[in-house]
Amino acid sequence: MDQIEFNKIRANGRKHGWSLAGKYYKDPAIFEREKEAIFYNSWIFAGHVSQIPNVGDYFLFNLLDESIILVRKKDGDIAAHYNVCPHRGSHVCKEQKGNSKRFSCPYHAWSFELDGSLFAAHSMPEDFDKNDIGLHKCAFEIIDGMIYVNLSDNPKSLENAKRDLAPALEMYDFENMKVAAHKNYPIAANWKITVENYQECYHCAPSHPEYSLSHTFKANPDKFDALQQPMLSRMEACGIKKHEVDKQHSQQEDGQEQYAYSRYALFEKYKTGSQDGEQLAPLLGNIKGFDHGASDFGIGPLTWMLAYNDHVVVYVFTPTSHLTSACDIYWLVRGDAKEGVDYDIEKLTWLWHVTTLADERIIVDNQKGVNSKKYAPGKLSNMEDSIESLITWYLSALEKK
Repeated sequence: MDQIEFNKIRANGRKHGWSLAGKYYKDPAIFEREKEAIFYNSWIFAGHVSQIPNVGDYFLFNLLDESIILVRKKDGDIAAHYNVCPHRGSHVCKEQKGNSKRFSCPYHAWSFELDGSLFAAHSMPEDFDKNDIGLHKCAFEIIDGMIYVNLSDNPKSLENAKRDLAPALEMYDFENMKVAAHKNYPIAANWKITVENYQECYHCAPSHPEYSLSHTFKANPDKFDALQQPMLSRMEACGIKKHEVDKQHSQQEDGQEQYAYSRYALFEKYKTGSQDGEQLAPLLGNIKGFDHGASDFGIGPLTWMLAYNDHVVVYVFTPTSHLTSACDIYWLVRGDAKEGVDYDIEKLTWLWHVTTLADERIIVDNQKGVNSKKYAPGKLSNMEDSIESLITWYLSALEKK
């Protein structure tokens, strides 16, 4: 879709405080524009360094037509390569994860060192110089052990995010965590419906009884302030710093990726995001106890983290087509915690597994209604102001492309 075509769509107008027109949720031409404007131009959580501890360990990060190899090199550092053979374009790695001394293309057996340089290519002309050829590099950053990738040739900077989030990240010691569990949830709906659902809690009380028992944030606005003050008074003794930053959406600075951090109270019975309110895993980093609170982190438009005092839940929302998307959830615990001794996988993952399954149902129903000829943009509630901010940013991102 070129700029003229996009301007025609925008010419229909949109009222402030109203949802998007149906075409934004199902038009394949708009989706093509989104690829370069948003998906390939955003920093996205791909995994954690604990997933590739040894030389040769690798895993793949896949987004639409792109596949990225994250690998531990011989010098101990990590590299990110496009999973594309520079010979004729075949995928080099076929398995989602593994360990390899070298990467060998299954098509014509070209082989590559872990750093991406070409090791061998048989039967090539005399003027062929293997030193000029290797796997294409992908931009990536490691933020306290968390691996973020960006598919742009000129990615936005993460410097401000790393600086402003450092006080919060330091408390939890993300670098010395590990992935205890990872689940992928396919969703038969456009990615914006999926992200919009995460951005608001207007739906939480009717749709998430499990979540609403423990979490005050926007699900119970009348009770929020009354619980927030006791949590704030307990934070310091628990090793939790008072810190807040919002550089999301309209607050995003030119040339910088968007990011945010805030903390909110849980209901008094709940120390963490568990079914009974009790501790699920060893305390993280420098945290000394439970202030009955949880922290929201955001880096980029598609990755969010909910940090409890004993574990962290990472959500990554990605498109899989113009009418489908996915939510990947990672549960992080202390790196020295032992499964079956220090934590139970079923109890650890319970809350956000049942919540995400419920989200999938309501998101899919939302898409079905949006597909109707009778769908029209609706007035947003007072509890959906974050959706207005998201939509404003989204339209601006498309216009800039």
